[in-house]
Amino acid sequence: MSRRLKRVGRLLLAVVISAAAMVGICAAGVLTAMGQSYPAPPTEVPASVRPAALDAPDGRISIAVVLGASGTVAADALIPYAVFARSERFSVYTVAAEDAPATLSGGLHVLPYRTFDEVTMRPDVVVVPAVADPGGEQEASLRAWTADQAARGSRILGVCDGAKVLAVAGLLDGRRATAHWSSIGVLAEDHPAVEWMRGVRYVEDDPITTTAGITSGTIGALRLVERLAGAEEADRIGTDLAYPGWSADAGTGIPLHRRGPTDLARALHAALPWLRPTVGVGLVDGVDEIDVAAAAEIWGGASFAARVLPIGAGPTVSTRHGLVLLARPADAATPSLDRFLVPGVTDVEQVDPRMTQWAADRDLDVELPAAGSGDEFGFDPLLRDLARHTDRATAIGTAEYAEYPAAHLGLTGPAWPGRPTALLVAALAASVGLGLAPTAVRRLWSRRVAPHLQ
Repeated sequence: MSRRLKRVGRLLLAVVISAAAMVGICAAGVLTAMGQSYPAPPTEVPASVRPAALDAPDGRISIAVVLGASGTVAADALIPYAVFARSERFSVYTVAAEDAPATLSGGLHVLPYRTFDEVTMRPDVVVVPAVADPGGEQEASLRAWTADQAARGSRILGVCDGAKVLAVAGLLDGRRATAHWSSIGVLAEDHPAVEWMRGVRYVEDDPITTTAGITSGTIGALRLVERLAGAEEADRIGTDLAYPGWSADAGTGIPLHRRGPTDLARALHAALPWLRPTVGVGLVDGVDEIDVAAAAEIWGGASFAARVLPIGAGPTVSTRHGLVLLARPADAATPSLDRFLVPGVTDVEQVDPRMTQWAADRDLDVELPAAGSGDEFGFDPLLRDLARHTDRATAIGTAEYAEYPAAHLGLTGPAWPGRPTALLVAALAASVGLGLAPTAVRRLWSRRVAPHLQ
């Protein structure tokens, strides 16, 4: 009986050690992936590159897109910005706590137009994207500023888990709201005074609109365009965007997401990021903000399939509607890349010659995912690129995570992610080996060492 108990004890110890080792490996992987997705911004930025503060001329409707201090989901901020900026009826600007580069997911950094203290006129609409630490001290000023603007009469658009910011600030109590599908369960427990709704693209509870995950901010922003500038303007912008299935009279219902194998594919990339490729995203002046967001999210922040590095001809890039993004200049100091792709560009002649020469010097092809793609939403060519160069499961899982309708894409490529699966097998073998190590050491001691000590 004593021997049996000892064997059971050793088995339990091996299981505990193996499980702890595997959890440690995955935790280290997630920290690595998140750290690369939200890298620290440069410490010094020339004051001359800061975008000029915008006022709302000629009675335009003012839109303030807030940027978090802890890191902001790129698509949540950039897509609504691009939607509103497509209309001359709106004046759109970004605002943050400090006059410093704000970090976006996927390795991006953007210079805000204004700080909270510099905003003297109440914006008509405040767009609140998801931030990395919505309830943390770092975002206290963001929550306070948003609540103050709401109290003064601003409409609020909470995109994806921007609803977390609004809930912590107390702005959703007694209201109906939605958020990213993966967060609603926890939000319902933490904020029971809110009526959380699933399976809807957006929820309006005037004066607050909240949307489902990531790309749903497109539809939420279009809804506010319709309300504030009219159905004709919303239809014009929506047609230009080519978001799949959108129409002015479409319903708000979307499929309820249920976790499945494609979520596991994404989880493997996040938990086991080692040996993943480094993808340089070439940014050209005038690039559409949605194309930038697509590259950052699909290859970086949403899929974790690669480390993304923004590359520019110089240290800054101005987008189609005036945002200033920071980039690594295409020069000898740029880290080694596995691929170099330029989103939103259909002809290599549109790429700055300094970047094409730099790529040639490194034996990198200048890849244009949007070439020959026609009129489609910016996520489409990048999802096809992800499927071809990684696998279909990751691409589908990334689209589902972003709550983006991708059934029309006809994705081609490997069925399952090979690199993280191989790393998973290696990590499991190493964890089991570590768990069995105490038993192996005990046996070695009892057979080889102990007899010589007697």
